[in-house]
Amino acid sequence: MKTQDSIPVTKVERSAKFVKTGFQIGGNYIKHYSKKLFNPEMDRAQLNEDNATDIYKSLSELKGSALKIAQMLSMDKNILPKSYVDKFTQSQYNAPPLSGPLIVRTFTKNFGKTPDKLYDSFNINSTNAASIGQVHQATLNGKKLAVKIQYPGVGDSISSDLKLVKPFAFRLLGMSEKELNIYIKEVEERLLEETDYELEVKRSIEFSEACKNLNNVVFPKYYPEMSSKRIISMDWIDGLHLKEFLKTNPSQELKNKIGQALWDFYNFQQHELRAVHADPHPGNFMITPDEKLGVIDFGCIKEMPDDFYYPFFSLISTDVILDKQKTIDAFRKLDMIHKEDTETQVEFYYKSYKEMIELFAKPYINEFFDFSKSEFFEKLYEYGEKISRMPEFKQARGVKHFIYVNRTNFGLYTILHDLKATVKTSTFKPAIKEV
Repeated sequence: MKTQDSIPVTKVERSAKFVKTGFQIGGNYIKHYSKKLFNPEMDRAQLNEDNATDIYKSLSELKGSALKIAQMLSMDKNILPKSYVDKFTQSQYNAPPLSGPLIVRTFTKNFGKTPDKLYDSFNINSTNAASIGQVHQATLNGKKLAVKIQYPGVGDSISSDLKLVKPFAFRLLGMSEKELNIYIKEVEERLLEETDYELEVKRSIEFSEACKNLNNVVFPKYYPEMSSKRIISMDWIDGLHLKEFLKTNPSQELKNKIGQALWDFYNFQQHELRAVHADPHPGNFMITPDEKLGVIDFGCIKEMPDDFYYPFFSLISTDVILDKQKTIDAFRKLDMIHKEDTETQVEFYYKSYKEMIELFAKPYINEFFDFSKSEFFEKLYEYGEKISRMPEFKQARGVKHFIYVNRTNFGLYTILHDLKATVKTSTFKPAIKEV
């Protein structure tokens, strides 16, 4: 893959890139409607493909929060046309990497030394390049290391980038202005944390220690003395990413084993730590040669305060959902039903959200759940598509914590579906007290 020698860093440079992309998209629409004059039956498939290609090319060159948004949208498979999902999925593994001179300058700026002076060996060619950084292989004292390098300017451009991404997101997501602002604000807070590599090393050590007794889950060792604000050094974990793993035609027994490890990893955090690894895209996991789940990234952590955790998980793990008034009370605590809503609106949102919760909670109801069943996911996507067309959902509803908690759980469900895994879902249950 062709390397990238520079990244637009200043607001002017990054704004110009978005403006250019906007003109390209405008041109795509002109081409589409010109052709449609001669062929009224033509659908939007080619238009979506052209727009997705142009937007992804622009975001991948900008890196950072702009590309991270694409990565997040690729996981929300019921929100975007397939051409966008297919193109944006590349950001999970496959963004254009930085060139050697740019990498060396990053090391010199952070450590005052070039990488060959810090490690016994350092491969200048990256093994993976994603939205915020890229990974290189190195050795030190006989150990194989993974060295994650953050792209220059990423941490400094988050706020301005999200303002520039907003018109594209507005068009793609169809959210109301208020709802989009809540979404963008929550994303900004998480991204500011995610670009702080010193914080990531600290959290990685804390979480890997807290989760060390989980069955079939392994973590790299982190080296704070070889890390900085923009560089992380950790042990290299050999293994395959999910897509590569599935291509090896593993047995269903092994896929169930990996699926169980994933379920336990996420639900132990949610219910025991009240903070969760909130970036469940397949690029953050490896399946190791000894058939374990390797977790290689703790950049994005979402904490769950009591005033969110208790009402939300009471709805999916107790009899609260069977009691209409208790359910409405929980919805009010979660800002899904507003105090100014009329009786008609309360009834409408009660029925709509109850349907959503009952769908979401299906894996929690029985001791085991088969994630291979496509009808479960079809119903989830149908529900998402249905409410996206309803004007009642164009206004902001729900506390901000839903953004990452929903993303985390639906991301987990999707990976388990890809594995066609049957897992024991009763291993770590919600710890609920009276709401």
